[in-house]
Amino acid sequence: MIKQYLLSPGPTPIPNEVALAMSATMIHHRTPQFNQVFDEAREGLKKLFGTKNDVLMLASSGTGAMEASVANLFSPGDIVLVINGGKFGERWLNIANAYGLNPIELKVEWGRAVKVADVEKQLKTNPVIQGVMIQASETSTTVFHPVKEIAKLTKNGPLFIVDGVTAVGVVPVPVDDWSIDVLVTGSQKALMLPPGLGFIALSDRAWEKTKKAKLPRFYFDLNLERKNQQKGSGAFTPAVSLIFGVRASLEMMEREGFERVYARHARMSRATRAAATALGLKLLAPDSPSFAATGVYMPGGIDADQVLDYLRDKMNVTLAEGQDQLKGKVIRIAHVGYMGAFDVITAVAALEMALRKFGAEIPFGKGVAAAQEVLMEALA
Repeated sequence: MIKQYLLSPGPTPIPNEVALAMSATMIHHRTPQFNQVFDEAREGLKKLFGTKNDVLMLASSGTGAMEASVANLFSPGDIVLVINGGKFGERWLNIANAYGLNPIELKVEWGRAVKVADVEKQLKTNPVIQGVMIQASETSTTVFHPVKEIAKLTKNGPLFIVDGVTAVGVVPVPVDDWSIDVLVTGSQKALMLPPGLGFIALSDRAWEKTKKAKLPRFYFDLNLERKNQQKGSGAFTPAVSLIFGVRASLEMMEREGFERVYARHARMSRATRAAATALGLKLLAPDSPSFAATGVYMPGGIDADQVLDYLRDKMNVTLAEGQDQLKGKVIRIAHVGYMGAFDVITAVAALEMALRKFGAEIPFGKGVAAAQEVLMEALA
């Protein structure tokens, strides 16, 4: 028997309930029947995003929602501050450059969170900054940035645009309470869906800014989308089956309770970090960890990519690789979305076995035991 264990930070496992919802008979997207599904998904998304405003569903990846935020909010030559602490920080930089903005890059060491004081200094030094772009959870480095604190700096200043792809549904990121101007995510992370949907929420002042922005847009025209989605469909053909899945996924999360969802992710994160520490492995993000994934360095002399290949091809356990300068050095263990205590145990046990295979002096069960101590909290 070959059973696959998908423990990467996206795509993530899909619950049977969601898969069954997506397998429902196809219906036309310009019908009252679809309008009802669409509207119910929209209302659920507002609760998840913590906003009274619309959360738009785009037939794209999360990157499409990132691009849409730039195309709809800025004009050529606008100066923006980009927090660049990983591959997805780089993506903000690349999108800004592609659209003819003038980005100021605030580089952050990979594995570290940006310092609020450094952001504040940039804003004071460059009062012409029109927007600040950041990741809440930088998936490539498994870091969580201080989004709530930075939002206080931008409340009456530049627009604050947050990539929440591995944060929304993992930790609270309430758009309205925190005064976030744009929050985006993708379907294949905590929302427990296949890739293919991007989501984006805008504040009132961000919507006002869209009326003055002069960058070109067509498919990602958010005002056009908003007008159509308020009528129960999209401006263009929506991803019908995925939207059935969105509704089912949000219903699952509401039944569990958002606070319990967040607590589950926090517990899995702490258990994974405890396991890594017990095994003597160095954490990639020791001080400000994402609750969606944990990055760990491999012991000296062991190639992380070889470990990952062995885990995937021989043990049927898929974890994630390090990127760019971290390639071959780290692995990333996801604990996001449709995952629970025994997914963490599987990941840790498999890692212990793979490390032993490649010569590390790893005592079997030490990491598992450390994880179990944390995971038992849910059963107390």
